[in-house]
Amino acid sequence: MIRQETAAHPMLVTLALALGGFAIGVAEFATMSILPYFSAEFGVSEAVAGHSIAAYAIGVCVGAPLIALGAARMARRSLLVLLMGLYALANGLSAIAPDWTLFIASRFVAGLPHGAFFGVAGLMAASLAPPERRARAVASVLTGLTVANVIGVPLANVFGAQLGWRWTFAFVVPLAAGCAIFVRLLAPRIEALADASPLRELSTLKSRQVWLTLSVGAIGTGGMFCIYTYLASIVIEYAGEPETVVPVLLMIFGIGMTCGQFIFGWAADKSQLGAAAAALALASVMMIVFWAVAGNVWLIAPVLLILGCSGGLSSVLQARLMTLASDAPTLSAALNHSAFNLANAIGPVLGGMALAAGYGWPSVGLVGASLSGAGLLVLAITAWDAAPRRRGLAAG
Repeated sequence: MIRQETAAHPMLVTLALALGGFAIGVAEFATMSILPYFSAEFGVSEAVAGHSIAAYAIGVCVGAPLIALGAARMARRSLLVLLMGLYALANGLSAIAPDWTLFIASRFVAGLPHGAFFGVAGLMAASLAPPERRARAVASVLTGLTVANVIGVPLANVFGAQLGWRWTFAFVVPLAAGCAIFVRLLAPRIEALADASPLRELSTLKSRQVWLTLSVGAIGTGGMFCIYTYLASIVIEYAGEPETVVPVLLMIFGIGMTCGQFIFGWAADKSQLGAAAAALALASVMMIVFWAVAGNVWLIAPVLLILGCSGGLSSVLQARLMTLASDAPTLSAALNHSAFNLANAIGPVLGGMALAAGYGWPSVGLVGASLSGAGLLVLAITAWDAAPRRRGLAAG
């Protein structure tokens, strides 16, 4: 049984949660955009600097399940405050890291609370919304992540170029701390289920549908992260544009992501599998177009806008996992973000391999399209696997 005390209006709670998403979005995506700056300071190549992104992603993959299981009996509000406090601390350490080793370590620690925060925040937002609007409630929380790409990441990129990359991470600290404070003041204290336990959460992993859904995110979104990671280098080194163009393109990409959360959040309330298929197909097409136009910034801009919309896949898969594991949703919801950050590691690594092999900057578009296409294939297997279950329910 869930005990819930009176809280502020659900919209205010959602905004407080979205502020946490904004902080995470700035730190996660801005790291990719300022990669050329900190790679130069630490004296490592851009390919090696990409390992900091992988370290963050590994932190998410490790932290999401461990925190979800370890805090299964903890009140959601208290857990969210703790997670945002840790996020503020870790990014503060990134801002003052004196060498490459400590910087990598701080990025790993920063990744630990990421998945658990979004998983628990999504569950809290969904619990405050009627059943027919739960996917849109989850999307509203994730909108903080996407708005970060419209406002926060371009600002962080300017900080990185004008004031030094360390200010990017310093900027995240008050955002994360502010989220912790507002959640503590506004959110209801929702106790865990009376019979909540790590074993109950682990029981959700017996579902083949849960694993297939996680695989869709882990594979299918790798391409988007691949392009995002190398976008600054493509614009500056391949297209020959000045650094000032990069924040504008990041903002355009963020606008697309924000629109995509609302579009695909609405679509997921109608058909989760259909919305996921549309997002992956859109991403595949746009990344092939990106490969063809990578040298022309005027053509890259609309491609990034549309490609960003496909990022709405995250809210679709989050809603599906909450549906599949309704009795013990914390672990599966957190693992969704582990899957996306596994994609965040896979995409840049494969893109880097293509670059190291001499295929040139535009090749990351083809790498990305291949990953989205593979995700679409896994989704088709997911739909085929789910069909007998639907027929069985209909017959019953």
